[in-house]
Amino acid sequence: MDINTFFNIAGGVALFLYGIKLMSEALQFIAGDKMRQLIGTLTKTPLRGIFVGILVTVLIQSSTGTTVMTVSFVNTGLLTLTQAIGIIMGANIGTTVTAQIIAFKIEAFALPLVAVGVVLSMFKRTKQLSYFASGIVGLGLLFMGMQLIESAAGVISQHKDMLLMLSANPLTGVLAGIVLTILIQSSAATIGLTMALASQGLLDLDAAIPIILGTNLGTTLTVIIVAMGASRPAKQAAAAHVLFNLIGSVICLLVLPFYTKIVAMSANDIERQIANSHMIFNVIATVIFFPFVSLLAKLISAIIPLRPEDQPEDVMYLDPTLLTISTASAVAAVKDELLHMGDIIGRMFDTVREAFFQYDASKLEERRKKFDSLEDSVNKITRAISEYASEIWQRGVSDEVSTVLGCYVNASLDLERIGDRMENLIERCDAMDNYLSAEAVGEFRDMYDTTNRAVTLAMSSIHKEDAAEAWEVIRDIEKKIDSQERIYRKNHIDRLNKGECDPEKGVNFITLLSNLERIGDHSNNVAGYTLDILALNRNTKKAA
Repeated sequence: MDINTFFNIAGGVALFLYGIKLMSEALQFIAGDKMRQLIGTLTKTPLRGIFVGILVTVLIQSSTGTTVMTVSFVNTGLLTLTQAIGIIMGANIGTTVTAQIIAFKIEAFALPLVAVGVVLSMFKRTKQLSYFASGIVGLGLLFMGMQLIESAAGVISQHKDMLLMLSANPLTGVLAGIVLTILIQSSAATIGLTMALASQGLLDLDAAIPIILGTNLGTTLTVIIVAMGASRPAKQAAAAHVLFNLIGSVICLLVLPFYTKIVAMSANDIERQIANSHMIFNVIATVIFFPFVSLLAKLISAIIPLRPEDQPEDVMYLDPTLLTISTASAVAAVKDELLHMGDIIGRMFDTVREAFFQYDASKLEERRKKFDSLEDSVNKITRAISEYASEIWQRGVSDEVSTVLGCYVNASLDLERIGDRMENLIERCDAMDNYLSAEAVGEFRDMYDTTNRAVTLAMSSIHKEDAAEAWEVIRDIEKKIDSQERIYRKNHIDRLNKGECDPEKGVNFITLLSNLERIGDHSNNVAGYTLDILALNRNTKKAA
């Protein structure tokens, strides 16, 4: 192979990969919130996981990317191993769509597609049109890459005998597929290269199918690398991916002559046959393995058992690997982390409630230590969310996604301030009956419950993107808190004047009310971010 041929193949592969990248970015943007909602359904049944795995892989144009996301979700506790196996199966099927697209012989339309995409990009009236244009350019570049590879493959026809030797030893073909996929870091590109060689008569179907089997095994390497530094649940998910592809490939190799005949009957041209071999293998493997998903999960759990220490740390969902796979999944991770933070705030409310209303001097220090641990988690998560969001912004996101992300970051800051106000409360915890009247204790309990509901409902509105809950916080509860603070403050001053409460310690009551009122303000802010997100969604739909 001379240097020009090498550069033509390398350039063709580069154009191919860049075309897939442009298509992936376009599809993810056009999907928008649907992508985030799709990822949110991953915690369902294995069957639903298969369909979600297919759709996510089509959207991001990478089965490896989908599997890495799945490993990340298992690592953070969003998915069980059984659910993850379903998604991995779906990802393997989803990646075959790219091969089917490549098999269409429309290389002649490559340049026209690029031209149309470029012309459309010049009319950037909406972001949707701009990304649609990028997707068209990406499709054109993909086929231009295939043209370059095929033309270069024709030049090396003198090596035909060497390449056809792959059909004599299927294991050599499998190894070639593994090595190529690892080097190129794209099973789709390896399949495209295989098709190009086959179209020039350099590979027959007997040689091509083992290479395709090798691509399935080659894609597991990235997932293995990601799982190496992750938790044992993530290692289990990675093992599921390896075992599924490995066992399926071994079974296929055992019946390779019969399987090759089936594939040969599926189409007339070899490029379509290669695409079909990829699809048929993954569909059949999924059908065979699906009834045994639970059994496979148990087997993996026995091989890689969980330990008590394999519990999520303070920061649960902000997996760095998501940043390189899909900004949509990374933004969804920020939302999940924010909701996790809200759960911790809820436990802080419970701890403070116990300290005040189930007062026990012997347990007070223990409760304060528990509270300090929770507050430390909130502080760590706040910093982590800000740093993670900065990483997302640096990688470039649409204005709409940037606004949503900003709302999540701001909400985390308000939650941190709520934690600070809660700290002010527990620091002033004492036996209230000793220095406050029963009426004062009742008023504090009443306002505490109202404030707790404000925080709970505000976080629920973020979770469900529910306008009704957000407005209830803003229009009703926050005003009620302000009213309670004014009335109870006045009542307490009257009690102090009458000597019904201890004049020295009783002043703390005013501080307690003030902190609760400030918590109400921050809850109001969080609910406001929900309305901002909903308004953005409406405007985006109108623009589309």
